[in-house]
Amino acid sequence: MNQIKRVNRHIHEMPFGPRLLGEKGAEFRLYAPEIPSVTLHLNPHRQAGDRESSLVMQKDGDGWHRAVDEQCRPGTDYCFELPGGLRVPDPASRYQSEDVHGPSRLLDPGRFPWTDSHFRGRPWEETVIYELHTGTFSHDGSFQGVMEHLDHLESLGITAIELMPLADFPGRFNWGYDGVLPYAPDSSYGTPDELKDLINQAHMRDIMVFLDVVYNHFGPEGNYLHVYANSFFSKTHQTPWGSGINYDGEGSEIVRQFVVHNVLYWLEEFRFDGLRFDAVDTIADDSKTHILEEIALAVRNGPGKDRHIHLILENVSNNSDLLRNNGKQSGYTAQWSDDIHHSCHVLLTGECTGYYRDFGQEISGRSALEHLGRSLCDGFSFQGEHSTYWGDKPRGKKSADLPPTSFISFLQNHDQTGNRALGDRIATLTDEDSLRAAVAIMLLAPSVPMLFMGEEWGSRTPFCWFADFGQDLAESVRQGRLNEFARFEDFEDPERRKLIPDPVSEKTFLASRLDWDDLLDPHHRQWLEYYRQLVALRQSAIVPVLKDIDSELASFEILEEGPLFVRWPLRGGGELSLFANMTDQGNPSPIFSESQFDEESILFQSRPGIAGEIALGTVPPWAVIWLLNNQ
Repeated sequence: MNQIKRVNRHIHEMPFGPRLLGEKGAEFRLYAPEIPSVTLHLNPHRQAGDRESSLVMQKDGDGWHRAVDEQCRPGTDYCFELPGGLRVPDPASRYQSEDVHGPSRLLDPGRFPWTDSHFRGRPWEETVIYELHTGTFSHDGSFQGVMEHLDHLESLGITAIELMPLADFPGRFNWGYDGVLPYAPDSSYGTPDELKDLINQAHMRDIMVFLDVVYNHFGPEGNYLHVYANSFFSKTHQTPWGSGINYDGEGSEIVRQFVVHNVLYWLEEFRFDGLRFDAVDTIADDSKTHILEEIALAVRNGPGKDRHIHLILENVSNNSDLLRNNGKQSGYTAQWSDDIHHSCHVLLTGECTGYYRDFGQEISGRSALEHLGRSLCDGFSFQGEHSTYWGDKPRGKKSADLPPTSFISFLQNHDQTGNRALGDRIATLTDEDSLRAAVAIMLLAPSVPMLFMGEEWGSRTPFCWFADFGQDLAESVRQGRLNEFARFEDFEDPERRKLIPDPVSEKTFLASRLDWDDLLDPHHRQWLEYYRQLVALRQSAIVPVLKDIDSELASFEILEEGPLFVRWPLRGGGELSLFANMTDQGNPSPIFSESQFDEESILFQSRPGIAGEIALGTVPPWAVIWLLNNQ
């Protein structure tokens, strides 16, 4: 029994935050090099039976302030007081019961009784990701609410849940990208133990859990580091959200430790199976060893040695070097492929504004269908080609040599839905025939697919951008969003802009919650069954051949009559191939030999009989056929 208990005790030891000393209480540590003295307050909001006390912390020559309280036990609230009376939470707090401005809470991170010791993650090729926002996924927006729907995700065939960022943010609701306390899961979702319970229960179903993390900036409210540790912020690098994080200047050693330990903390103490790194193209680091390389090495040489740990990038610069193990970089697992999404979106909706304009014939000289074909073959469509939208310059690097599983494909995600003025989903922007065709491509393509919550039943619930900031910042955010969309043709009219949901209103947040009663409707259940069928087919037929795909020999062509034809040769002979007419027009059929559409090689048809119609001379609108010959 004692051996089992030790195996299931997961704690990440680190130089930050409090350290339990058993019967000798706890040691508290704060890195504040710019502050001459710090006072530790225990139980600052005294309640009946609590012992309130204060200790002047001892400062060493390296900028650390430390204090030990021998009577302190888990459950004690604490905070630090700076000269002038400002009280601040612990930047490495594990829990904030009273939000980002309140005291931190001392926890025993090893008390949770893990029962998932059998689970070591899953191979990457088996991955089907389901991205969700904890606050809007369930009726009460909690970790417990997510756990209540694990059976739904398991039956759908999901093998990995990706949680949008959880780092403690100000207020009651937020997407999570404004987090300021990166070690504390936001208390609006539940306690750290409840998050661990969710992960533990997912593992019991052989479902991995990934976490979206943000290391390019801190949020605008509740971040006190600039008061006592301004060295956390770069003096030379800026981001779209303000000062960059100092990874390469004076004092950056502590900053880098803070971030690397945060990565290991989530993977070891919470047993996450992977992380998704937000907007890494905005992480500036001129060090000899880039912070992303240091992170990857720490993971591969740490928890990744005996578990499947997957590191995912969001990187609009299409820097394929980060996906390689070339001696310098330790290699990231995969990257979100915006190119696949954007080309599909243009084909389905005809929209060619904003970043979609790079995917239209008029601007790029290539059709959206060509962009889709190249993205499916090579992962990126932009591999050094000129991009009008992204700075009017070349974008991307060569990627054709990478395996297709280095790229994650999707038709929806939080950005592509929530960054629209009305938060409208793809199901409201196109017809069902075209959407079914695109879903069949995305779920059976060799790239790793990702769904966005509710997509599987054709949810039409909007997912809007929302954040609960203080009054002054809230008004600035509200006006900023209105001004942003005033530049769009659809919202030039002030009356039209009145339709844009207020981003700092609780009403907007609640309106973004999924309506699970949709599943009582037969039409939504039909969509769900369609997704289940395709995910099951992926696992049974596509996953077994993924490692055999010779990515450098993959090719595509736009046939004379208009359909897209993509081939992925297999090293042992045979090939996986896709035939798709991504238009609402029927076309005369190209000439195929009967063997090309032999029944035994047809893996999937977007509706029964399409192959027969093609053989007779007609390609129906939105026709998709997948073929697999692995002889």
